[in-house]
Amino acid sequence: MQISIVLNGKKIQEEIEPDLLLIDFVRKHGCKSVKRGCETSGCGLCTVFLDDKPVLSCSILAARVDGHKVTTLEGLKEEAEEFGVFIADQGAEQCGFCNPGMIMNALALFRENEFPNEEEIKEYLAGNLCRCSGYEGQLRGIQNFLVWKKEKRGEEVSCKL
Repeated sequence: MQISIVLNGKKIQEEIEPDLLLIDFVRKHGCKSVKRGCETSGCGLCTVFLDDKPVLSCSILAARVDGHKVTTLEGLKEEAEEFGVFIADQGAEQCGFCNPGMIMNALALFRENEFPNEEEIKEYLAGNLCRCSGYEGQLRGIQNFLVWKKEKRGEEVSCKL
């Protein structure tokens, strides 16, 4: 079957098999940040934006995104780098395997709720698997990023977000 999608700003038209998963499609097109981690839709490592909303690419057929826009971490380079240094600063990227999915979901959170509190962060990122860090580093990195963002705007920052 023929599909046409916009992947990271580039239009792609291609003949695909009807059972091809979106994760396999984007990886075939060089988007190696999208990882396969669980095969059960439970780890968040395969998160991409479909029309600017986070979805698990291991759980959606490529045929279903025909006519839509798909964005991976590769398509969000500047935004991801700006935020990612805060995660790295806290040592939360011990092996780095979960970082792309974690960053994609954090960016989705910030788009939905620019300055979430700790409980909202934990709730939003609950579907992200990290086998080595215990999540505290990611949480501190997110909180530090939010403080930095407020300071950058010249806003007063309270001790606790």
